[in-house]
Amino acid sequence: MPLKKDPQGGGTEKDGSKSELYCGYCYQNGAFTRPNFTVKQMQDFCVIKLTEMKFPRLVAKFMVLGLPRLKRWKK
Repeated sequence: MPLKKDPQGGGTEKDGSKSELYCGYCYQNGAFTRPNFTVKQMQDFCVIKLTEMKFPRLVAKFMVLGLPRLKRWKK
């Protein structure tokens, strides 16, 4: 999710500051809201959220292609 489009303005760290990496749907209080999600599950979840925000489905699917490159899934 583009952080500037996140209704919450981004996720939050343990100290209450805004996360510069993750949105408010998936990261709150310094932890992932769905810690056991696979990258595929997160992509599906994000497509739903983005289409709810009126992004065209094709655009939403394109936007989530970068999720596997996020720090969360890099090992």
